Amino acid sequence: MEAKMPRISRSRMLVASLLTAVLSAGVVTGVPGAAAAPAPPAEDAFYQPPQGFEATAPGTLLRSRQVAVTGLGVPFPVSAWQSLARSTGADGRAVAVASTLMVPLTPYPLGKRPLLSYQTAIDSLGDQCNPSYTLRAGTEKELPLMSLALARGWAVVVTDFEGPRNAFAAGTMAGHAVLDGIRAVEKLPGTGLSGVTTPVGLMGYSGGGQATSWAAELQPGYAAELAVKGVASGGTPADLRGAERQMDGGPFAGLAVAAVAGIIREYPQLLTLVNDAGAAMLERIKDMCVAEVTTANAFRRLAEFTTSADPLNEPVAADVLNRNDLGQRVPGAPVYLYHSFFDELIPYAGVQNLRRTWCRGGARVQFYTDFLSEHTVLAGTGAPAAVSYLDDRFAGRPAPSNC
Repeated sequence: MEAKMPRISRSRMLVASLLTAVLSAGVVTGVPGAAAAPAPPAEDAFYQPPQGFEATAPGTLLRSRQVAVTGLGVPFPVSAWQSLARSTGADGRAVAVASTLMVPLTPYPLGKRPLLSYQTAIDSLGDQCNPSYTLRAGTEKELPLMSLALARGWAVVVTDFEGPRNAFAAGTMAGHAVLDGIRAVEKLPGTGLSGVTTPVGLMGYSGGGQATSWAAELQPGYAAELAVKGVASGGTPADLRGAERQMDGGPFAGLAVAAVAGIIREYPQLLTLVNDAGAAMLERIKDMCVAEVTTANAFRRLAEFTTSADPLNEPVAADVLNRNDLGQRVPGAPVYLYHSFFDELIPYAGVQNLRRTWCRGGARVQFYTDFLSEHTVLAGTGAPAAVSYLDDRFAGRPAPSNC
C-alpha cells in the first residue's frame, strides 16, 4: 500500500505554496531597510580555499564568516554563518564547498537543537546561482520552505553541493558536498549546535532530492559519525537516463541538456561525444541559472549536440550515467520518498525502482504517491509533510515503512 501523506495543517500547506509562488515571481526592490547586494562569488575571496587545503580531511572547516540572509531584499530574522569546507569530487580530488547555516534567534527548548541539511534545486551552471549567494542576495526561491524548519526551532544548513565546477546532476560530488557541509558547520563555534551529536535531517526536492538521496546513500561509508535521524526526498531523479529521455525534445529539454553539461564537468570523458554544435552550446550556457538554462534549449534533442544518434547508449555515456544513478548503496537512516504520479520531468518508475532497491537492502522507506500535482506543484505542497516526517524522527518516534 502507498503511504498516506503525514498529517499537517491545511493552512501551513497553503502558506508554503503561496510563499513559494511569491518568491518565484521575482525580488522586491526598493524595500526600506533592504540589504546591499553582496559581491558575486567570482569576485569574493571567501570562496577560494587556502593553500595546502588538499592535505586536510574531508569536512575540515577551512574558514567561516557571519553573514546576513535576506528574503525579498529584507534581512531575515536568523543568526547566519557561512563556512568553506574541504570536500571530495567524483574523481577523489580535494575540492572546497561553501555552506550557509541559519539558526533561529530563540532558544530550542526540547534538548539538542536539530540541524536540517536542506538541498535546494540549484539545477544551474553558474556560481551566482548557488544558495550561498542567493540567500544573501534575497533571490533564494526555496527560503519559504526552509522557514518551515526554522519555525520549529531547527537550524538549517544549505550547501553549494554542485561543487566549485557547478557540476549540476553529478551525484557523487553532490553527496560528498552535503555531508562535508554538515561536518563543517557542526564545528563552527557559537552556533548552539552540539557537534557530531547534533541530530541531523536531510531534505530536498528534484535536483535537491538527488543530492539528498546521494548524501543518504554515501553517509554510512563516508561520514558515519554524523547523527542522521531521517531523510526526506521528493521528485527524486533516481534514473538519469530515464529523466533525460523523458525531457528530450520537449519543453524542458534545456534542463536535460544542462544536466549533461554539468555532469561533463566531473566526467570530461563525455566530451568525446560532443560535436561542434555541442561545444558552442556548452560555451553559451556555461554560466546560466535554472530559469535561463531551461529555456535556452527548449524542444531541442541531445543528439543535435553529439556525434551519436543515440548518445545515452554510447558506452562512455552509459558508464557515467550508471555511476550517477541512485540505488547503488542503502541509506542508514529511515527515508520518506514522495513523488507525483503525473511528474512530467522525473519518471515515476525510476523512484519506484529506487524504493524497491532500498527496501530490499533493509532500509526503512515510507513512500507517498501524490495524484493531485505535477513536478513543480509538489515541491511546495509536499514540503510540510516532509518536515513533519523529520520532526517525528527528531522526536524519536518509530519510523514507518511501507516496503
